[in-house]
Amino acid sequence: MESGTDDRSYTAAERWKARLIGWAGFLFIHIIGRTIRWHSEGGEHLEAILDSGHRAIFTFWHGRIFPSTYYWRNRGIVVMTSQNRDGEAIAQCIERFGFGVARGSSSRGGFRALAQLVRDIRSGRDAAFTIDGPRGPRYVAKQGPILLAFKTGAAVLCFHISMERRIQLKSWDEFQIPLPFTRAVVLIAPPIWAPKDASEEELRNLHARMQETLDALRVRGDGWWRGV
Repeated sequence: MESGTDDRSYTAAERWKARLIGWAGFLFIHIIGRTIRWHSEGGEHLEAILDSGHRAIFTFWHGRIFPSTYYWRNRGIVVMTSQNRDGEAIAQCIERFGFGVARGSSSRGGFRALAQLVRDIRSGRDAAFTIDGPRGPRYVAKQGPILLAFKTGAAVLCFHISMERRIQLKSWDEFQIPLPFTRAVVLIAPPIWAPKDASEEELRNLHARMQETLDALRVRGDGWWRGV
């Protein structure tokens, strides 16, 4: 999901294929997502960010895209997606759930996408990162959200979703697909703020804190169903 051509080089057939895949993905996620029984903890942290007049940078692991797409739908959150054909299909899907799209990845168009996210946050929208995407390493957090928080004054909001019944693919990100009518827990951590005068060392420490927070959420969430 990193390298590839942008949509100016797409053929008509490729555009139609992306639309079809996007529609199929939307229907699949929508049908299963509406059956999930949700339990959320930490929602007050998001409310506190928004009540303060700031925006949130939602930060989570790549393997939990499926439930996250449904749970956070229709909020206008802007998500970075890659510029290639896979990214176009993903954009077609998530836009139907009410997300915005900034096209770029860590290896192609990333600075342009980050600049768009800065503009979107300053205009009053939230942003989101799959923090170990688009190709890993799995569960290793990149620094994008911290840099974006430093540039905009928005808060990094780490969260994790764990499902009781799911299919786990043998992919690099251990991608999970919820089974219908499963229970799911959404764990949201206190926000991480990056002061506008933060030094490079302070930003590195905030990056490490973000990694530790995401790790702790995953351990807690994935252990949620043991003994249930």
